[in-house]
Amino acid sequence: MTAASPALPNIDKTAVRDALLQKITGDSALPALGSSISQVIHLASSGDEAVRNLAHYVLSNAGLTQKMLRLANTVVYRAASGGQVTTISKAIFLLGFDAVKTSALAMLLVDGMSGKHAQDVRAELSLALCASIVGRELARRSHFKDSEEAAVAALFKNMGRLLVASHDHLLYKEIAALMSADGQSATRASLTCIGCSFEALAEGVLNEWKIPDSIVKALAPLPAGAVKVARSRHEWLQQVAEFSAAAAALIVQKRDPVDDTASRLLLEQFSTALNLDQTDMVALYKTVIEQSRALIASNGPEPLPVASTVSVAQESILPSDIMMHGELELEMGVENFYPSGKPMNSKSLLLAGVKDVTEMISSGRCKVNDLILLVLETLNHSLGFRFATLCVFDARSGQFRARLSLGQLPPSVQAELIFSTGNGRDLFALALANDADLLISDARAANITALIPAWHRSVLPDARSFIVLPLLIMGKPFGLVYADRIHAAPEGVPNDETALIKMLKGQLLAVLKPHH
Repeated sequence: MTAASPALPNIDKTAVRDALLQKITGDSALPALGSSISQVIHLASSGDEAVRNLAHYVLSNAGLTQKMLRLANTVVYRAASGGQVTTISKAIFLLGFDAVKTSALAMLLVDGMSGKHAQDVRAELSLALCASIVGRELARRSHFKDSEEAAVAALFKNMGRLLVASHDHLLYKEIAALMSADGQSATRASLTCIGCSFEALAEGVLNEWKIPDSIVKALAPLPAGAVKVARSRHEWLQQVAEFSAAAAALIVQKRDPVDDTASRLLLEQFSTALNLDQTDMVALYKTVIEQSRALIASNGPEPLPVASTVSVAQESILPSDIMMHGELELEMGVENFYPSGKPMNSKSLLLAGVKDVTEMISSGRCKVNDLILLVLETLNHSLGFRFATLCVFDARSGQFRARLSLGQLPPSVQAELIFSTGNGRDLFALALANDADLLISDARAANITALIPAWHRSVLPDARSFIVLPLLIMGKPFGLVYADRIHAAPEGVPNDETALIKMLKGQLLAVLKPHH
């Protein structure tokens, strides 16, 4: 491609732009990436169900689960937890819902884009991750409703540059050359080369992804000069997105927020609008460096290189040896399972879950649904079940109905998990009548088959091993916890593991009783 510069005024910008758009629209991977990102944004905005829905989405993606657990176990977060984090529910509790949401979006973006022209694309991705953390920190200071959208807007602020880097590497370099040699702004350089701004390019793709309009509009550039206090939420989002991208470019260069001229000018421009002073700027730089190291490391195994602008690669803020060394996966028993799917280190995983539940309860900010989610996730991954669910008893209909579920349970099956204990002679009725925790190693064993109710054989015909934990409050059934596998589990559950399962059940009941 012929270099775009003032020396070549007759370049056909329309043809260049059309060719670029054709490459972008022809990328078969982008729709799937957009669908995933759109789904996370939607799930994270689903009211009271947001935490459960986001946790379920992360858990349904093994790669995303591992990265989120890596993030929660990096030094900056693990120190706060006092121990290893082995569940997504605990990660959400520890990191905070908004941090998990924006981190998940960032991780999806890295997965979807980092395989293309690795060096420049991954440098732009690093800037996006860093900017999202700046946006998240500023959102915490805001009085605007749904201020956490600022972190998402900041994440996408350099989306246009990322698209050019990933789909037309030579064009990306031409724009970079203009910025470097002629000192042009990114907007002017992109207009010179392709006849439109980076923001306009990104807008089309983000609209295709059905990203909320409030986020897309926040990517528009601000007028030059000092920024005034925002008169609306939209104006504030726009300010945060622009500040976050500019601050990220300086932070990754390890600029000193006190002595660096560019940092001082940035503060001068935004100090009034965002209520920032030099002390705030120093604290912001420090926090973002720590959290971006953790986030970038969680996208390992190798850390992303970091660039300061579209044109000039800079020294990374990350030490070259920051990476996970597999201790998390080993401790979690990823490679050590019984044929049934049960981890061989179930005891240590159950114990970690009991500790996590204890910490959540003692924090004083425990929500019932969040704790139920943590107990279900602990049972599910500690014992290798395909799914775990809480079924709640409805006294009016006399039926149990699945309320919360985790794991590989299709929504259609959950909708069918409605049952009664019938004549009181099946496993479920006996467990409830006697408040007995049942651990069935093989549902096809001769002494068990006759006790399996018809509804179970119909809805879950392939269940081979399962547990039933009845939940009785004041002697009356509140519900039960159920989880199963499709394989028999002859290894059983030893006494020490049984004791930990009972402790989890007891903790769950302790939280449910005041709300019953």
